[in-house]
Amino acid sequence: MEIWINPACSKCRGAVGLLDAEGAAYTVRRYLEDVPDEDEIRAVLGRLGLEPWDITRTQEPEAKELGLKDWPRDEPARDRWVAALAAHPRLIQRPLITADDGSAVVGRTEEAVREALARSARG
Repeated sequence: MEIWINPACSKCRGAVGLLDAEGAAYTVRRYLEDVPDEDEIRAVLGRLGLEPWDITRTQEPEAKELGLKDWPRDEPARDRWVAALAAHPRLIQRPLITADDGSAVVGRTEEAVREALARSARG
């Protein structure tokens, strides 16, 4: 299991705390320092079953500068969104947890983190 975090984020710290409390084996990726490339973003989107606009933090200053609210949310625009996430990793929703069964979750709630733990136990 891997968790993509921003250490300054309270949701990330909460997710890591829950993983630690449950004795989970995981690795931490500080994605603002170890920035995922476009292929890694596509892979995690596939694991999440989501589109890039579904994991984009649209209230971030970078999103407003790029005008993301006006970008189309359709298949032809998908690569543009993925490129924006790779170029501006602060836009990626956090924390992202990849489970050992090949799936992933956005771990913003305790329930989501527990789901990742359950999936990893099954994986």
